[in-house]
Amino acid sequence: MSKKRLGIRRKTEEEGLRSAGAPSSVEIRVSKMQKSEEIIPFSYHAPQSVIDDLKQRLAQTRWPERETANDWSEGVPLEKMHALVDYWQTGHDWRRCEAELNRFPQFRTQIDGLGIHFIHVRSKNPNALPIILTHGWPSTALLFRDVIEPLTDPTAHGGKAEDAFDVVIPSLPGFAFSDKPMERGWNANRTAQAWATLMSRLGYKRYVAQGGDWGAFITTAMAQQRTPGLVAIHLNFPQVIPDHLPDKLSPDQQRAMEVLNHFRSEGSGYLTMQATRPQTIGYALMDSPAGQAAWIYDIYNAATGNSGDPEKAISRDKILDEITLYWLTGTAASSARFYYEQRALLGKSKNPGGVDLPVGVSLFPHDLPAPRSWAKDVYPNLFYWHELDQGGHFASLEKPDLFVEELRRCFRKVRQTDHPEPIQ
Repeated sequence: MSKKRLGIRRKTEEEGLRSAGAPSSVEIRVSKMQKSEEIIPFSYHAPQSVIDDLKQRLAQTRWPERETANDWSEGVPLEKMHALVDYWQTGHDWRRCEAELNRFPQFRTQIDGLGIHFIHVRSKNPNALPIILTHGWPSTALLFRDVIEPLTDPTAHGGKAEDAFDVVIPSLPGFAFSDKPMERGWNANRTAQAWATLMSRLGYKRYVAQGGDWGAFITTAMAQQRTPGLVAIHLNFPQVIPDHLPDKLSPDQQRAMEVLNHFRSEGSGYLTMQATRPQTIGYALMDSPAGQAAWIYDIYNAATGNSGDPEKAISRDKILDEITLYWLTGTAASSARFYYEQRALLGKSKNPGGVDLPVGVSLFPHDLPAPRSWAKDVYPNLFYWHELDQGGHFASLEKPDLFVEELRRCFRKVRQTDHPEPIQ
């Protein structure tokens, strides 16, 4: 496949700048300036005035009283939030993250009426396997920051040349630098169609896809839609629980249901709010950076093992990088709305349905469990399954080396064939 990038023109200053502090007319002009199917280079530099405003708001935080429990059962403990906000105000360096992000080639293109941002890094290996990686909430493309180079340049990171990938990482609609939908319907299915258009527009004729969290739903939808060129998928958040449970559960099924039911009763408050009232929670999160931080920080604790110290799994700086990007781009409500759209799409179904395309799965222990005994019914062409003993919901940030190795091992099976042998 030719390495020539078609339809790319020089970015203007307005196209390279999109933030919560920029006037809405800038976004409108960018949209009008960009022609259909054009791919425009993109980089981001937050206005200093917006960063100064953030620091001032943090200094003026109105704090609630201390929690009555001695753990995280009521939410983030006051002492932990004080420490996080203090560091965010005085120690965190957004410019460091910004520079790291801008090291990677980034672009925007119009798809289905929406401007979509994406990172696109091609390997030097002409036989690299293209892969599209999809994040979820409360993540952005930063979720994959530590795996881009090992995937595209494996020989420099403990791999073999034949393990190389071309990497595409889009930002979900309403997240970070992608446009905010102004109409209903931007759910996993519609996003999957947009991703298919993106990969076609980039010239890829044969590729694979990977996702966790909402990215798993989007990746699953791509497979269900039989997206042209997509030959296999990998999930680290598989959805296999049947809509109708059997009368008698096996031990692994019983454990999965116990964990899921505990999550529903004790850990899903954010999900219910975002799935039913994304606009309402948006007002609070858009106005208070401390509130935005608590809303996301709580998830980092729960999804990395509920240790009470999420920084043991992911550094404080990387957690705050994600939180800051949500704040700077003003995407609290628009990202939450994805839950609202998915609730309308899925209804009461426990999973998004079966997949006939070849599927690989990696299970990390601090994520919601998925019994293999149910997986074969949802994924009849399951060709890779590995249960790890480290990592959680944000595996590519928590254990990037393990995550990279999982993708290498999984997709070695499809580099030479579209029909890998299903496992028993």
